[in-house]
Amino acid sequence: MFQFILRRTVGALVTLFLIGAATFFLFVAAPSDYASLACGKDCSPQRLADIREALGLNLPIAQQFWDFMSGIVMGRDFPQGHCSAPCLGVSFNTGDMVWATLMDRFPTTLTLTVGGAVVFLVIGVGAGMIAAYRRGSVLDKVATSGSMVLSSFQIYFLGPIALWIFVYSTGWMESPKYVPITEDPWGWFIGMVMPVLVMATIFTAQYTRMARSSMIEQLAEEHVRTARAKGMSKPYVFFRYAWRGSMIPIVTVLGMDISGMLGGAVVTEITFSLQGIGRLAVNGAQTKDLPLTMGVMLFGAFFILIFNILTDIAYAYIDPRVRLS
Repeated sequence: MFQFILRRTVGALVTLFLIGAATFFLFVAAPSDYASLACGKDCSPQRLADIREALGLNLPIAQQFWDFMSGIVMGRDFPQGHCSAPCLGVSFNTGDMVWATLMDRFPTTLTLTVGGAVVFLVIGVGAGMIAAYRRGSVLDKVATSGSMVLSSFQIYFLGPIALWIFVYSTGWMESPKYVPITEDPWGWFIGMVMPVLVMATIFTAQYTRMARSSMIEQLAEEHVRTARAKGMSKPYVFFRYAWRGSMIPIVTVLGMDISGMLGGAVVTEITFSLQGIGRLAVNGAQTKDLPLTMGVMLFGAFFILIFNILTDIAYAYIDPRVRLS
């Protein structure tokens, strides 16, 4: 198992290095003038030259690449001060360190991701498993039809409706906002419960259908039918043999969903005016803040790789044959 995890970790580190290199050459070595974007409008030639020198753009590309990659590991020095590792550069617009900006926004995105994952896993997977266990019953039909209806909705549709009903029309709730849980746990819960539930609603429908179909497929497997033929009870066979195998596709999609949300739940954050990683990525793209955009890309790539490793480990736990592949 250790060698399996080690292989996946080394592969992820190599992939992360290649993503960092591709990000650098995509933005820094592109034909567009990196310094002109940092300088802004009405930039004098002297100011442009100073910026090029401060950003190291007057150096050879190889040296710039080394400074960029080594800065992620060891940190870099900028006119604004020292940028500690992992250094992702300095924002053109605010002059703040990109990593510090990401860490300031990350708790909002983390709350959305973890809260939403708990809700749609418990409700979605639970409803799908129960529907498969009671296949053909009224409960199965309600869960199936309900998930089909909910899956046709989108966050940008449900979000404004929830805001109009609970905030603007009735005043039962305040506008969603993020409050640090260490400062005000109740304010944190109230401020984030609506975005979390709206986002989780969409995913719940998806996981209900997926869990149901996966479980039905497992119940039709030869080893499950053999266990039933030996006289084992239906609940025992369901949880002992079928449940474990049915989790493989769920784990696959879960890893992609969580890593994507940690990289920025863009639609949810924009709909509810939350200042998270997704909103930060949009702002960086709109203002052509290249260091910020590059930082968000690497930040999202990091979580995608991390959850790919965790997904592989979960595969190895669910099906030991994966360890030998």
